[in-house]
Amino acid sequence: MSSNGFAPIANSDARILILGTLPGKVSLARGEYYAQRRNAFWPIMEELFDIPAAGPYGERTRQLMQSGIALWDVCASASRAGSLDAKIILKSVVTNNFAAFFPAHPNIRLICFNGATAERLYLRLVQPMLPNSAQNIAGLRLPSTSPAHAIASGKKLQAWRTAIRE
Repeated sequence: MSSNGFAPIANSDARILILGTLPGKVSLARGEYYAQRRNAFWPIMEELFDIPAAGPYGERTRQLMQSGIALWDVCASASRAGSLDAKIILKSVVTNNFAAFFPAHPNIRLICFNGATAERLYLRLVQPMLPNSAQNIAGLRLPSTSPAHAIASGKKLQAWRTAIRE
């Protein structure tokens, strides 16, 4: 089944870009990033930026942007069965237009990959096609916020805190 991603959530002065892979079934159905209630993304953002995880989606995204955070996915579209990143069919991936994104967001200094698949797809399919200025943006893989990535939530939070708050 082919899935299409969302537009980026970003102000032009964003400093950090958080990249996932592609929205899962629940997120696609609701039209919201990280809508699966067991996903740790919004609870982590609540801890880091005081953004209420249970608040209205529009308010959460507004506060995220005010905090200098941009949110997007590597894939504009891809085929996969279900919601697991491991099920993405590599040859079906169409990446988002990062060559246009980075000049429009010149203050991005760090790309935080929400899991290993986002990092792998970005490094393989996106980064080699970017101009040198965008290739030199630091990247950091963080533990996936997906409930399928089974590590203690405290360890996920600590890794995210270290990366984003420094």
